[in-house]
This record gives sequence, structure tokens and C-alpha cells, in this order.
Amino acid sequence: MVNTINMQDLRHLNLFSQITRINTRFCFEYNRGIIFCVPRELVNKAIGESGANIKRISEILGKRAKVIPSPRGIYDVKQFIENIVYPVTFKNLEIKGNEMILTAGIQSKAALIGRDKKRLLELQKIIKDYFGKDLKIV
Repeated sequence: MVNTINMQDLRHLNLFSQITRINTRFCFEYNRGIIFCVPRELVNKAIGESGANIKRISEILGKRAKVIPSPRGIYDVKQFIENIVYPVTFKNLEIKGNEMILTAGIQSKAALIGRDKKRLLELQKIIKDYFGKDLKIV
């Protein structure tokens, strides 16, 4: 899973813990927002009634906040990536050895890569930290 936590991530995790009363070690930035990973059974509690917890975190941070379930292993990787990149969709995900290949259409591919490859680099870092594999978008 995630190797290092910097001071900014630690602040985000502490804020999340204070508001939701759920301790997690996993948060990362993607597409100018912050995403928190919690166990699948605690997602509804973390979001709060009518999304109150997430709205409060978003207001305090000044960024979009999102809660997704933590992957249980390599077999959850497709759902994990779909949750991260939502509303962008992709066609298929193949795992070959030490590499993941994401297949997407022209519009989706452009959205997944982003300007100056920013989103691609963010997603590659997330996949490398969680699963220890490289990511390619085709």
C-alpha cells in the first residue's frame, strides 16, 4: 500500500479523522481534489448523512473531497480505478506481469491523461503506491 505520508497528507488525514471519527492511512490527490480510502463497510459513515461530512471537509480544504472503498487486493483494481477517475470511463483493464494496461476511447483517453500528462502521472503514482505496478493508457 502507500509508502510515505508527507505533512500535508497527515493534515488531511487528521481533519478527516476529526470530522468522520474514522481512522484511515490512505489519502491522495487526483485531479485537484483529495480522495480518502476507507474500508468498504465504513464508506457510508465517512460520507455522513446527506454528504454532510464530505461537504464540511471540502469547505475547510477548499478542494473537492471524495471517499472511496479501499481495494482488498489486485482483483479490486478495476473498481478502484473506476472510483478514482469517475465520471470518466474506460473500456478495459489488463494486468500483464508488472504492468497494468488501461484501454480507453479517444475522449476518455484524453481525459485520463490530462493537460501536460498531469492526471496520468497522478494515477501512475497511485497505482505504483498501492499495487507496485506500472500503468499505461492505450
